[in-house]
Amino acid sequence: MSKIIAIANQKGGVGKTTTAVNLATALVSIKKKVLLVDLDPQSNASTGVGFGQKKDRINIYDVLLDSFQIKKAIFKTKIPRLKLIPSTIELSGVEVELAREQGREIRLRKALDHIMGEFDYILIDCPPALGILTINAFTAADSVIVPMQCEFYSLEGLSHLIHTINRVKKTYNPDLNIRGLVLTMVDKRNSLTDQVANDIKRFFGKKVYKTTIPRNVRVSEAPSFGKPALIYDIKCKGSKAYLHLAKEFLKQDKKQVVNE
Repeated sequence: MSKIIAIANQKGGVGKTTTAVNLATALVSIKKKVLLVDLDPQSNASTGVGFGQKKDRINIYDVLLDSFQIKKAIFKTKIPRLKLIPSTIELSGVEVELAREQGREIRLRKALDHIMGEFDYILIDCPPALGILTINAFTAADSVIVPMQCEFYSLEGLSHLIHTINRVKKTYNPDLNIRGLVLTMVDKRNSLTDQVANDIKRFFGKKVYKTTIPRNVRVSEAPSFGKPALIYDIKCKGSKAYLHLAKEFLKQDKKQVVNE
């Protein structure tokens, strides 16, 4: 069965989409079959793997309205073994459209049921908000990865995210858990970075990935070329960090298998 991971943080600008795109790319480089689901109306994950918006193309908006559309919404990317369900700006209105629909929180889960087993991993890039789209992702997911920038505002927002996760666990998905927190845009020259990182590790312990993602110009440049950083410049520090993160990510699954 496919493992479904939501990559979420309601605070924008923390490297959420960058993490989704580059973790997906790192996993396919280790021969895993990955589906990237762009659930953000801004469509940054789609453009990050070279997909522009097209009005006549079936996308995640259509899937949420009709789960049987999902197989038509899956597209190959230029990256071997990485497929994409693209997003669209129309997705920004889906909360209003689904407001009175029954089962609106489980639309994505019902759709993904049609393709379970076709991929090793399904990564969902969530929007920077805790509305119906993110709840759909949490209801569908096995676990959540939280990218976090090392600043105090990130710590404040984390409590709201945990509250939403716990609410979804109680109501829709009792098996949901936080798979890990990944520290992004890390600047070792900034003393605040270590202070915030230590606070996060003290509270979450082993849930915090050992791999940290440095602030890196090449990683920031890559989306403007429609490429993940790992394709744009595999030798840069950011790309190497995402490869290390993927290896740490896979070790989690090996440990789970051993424990079972």
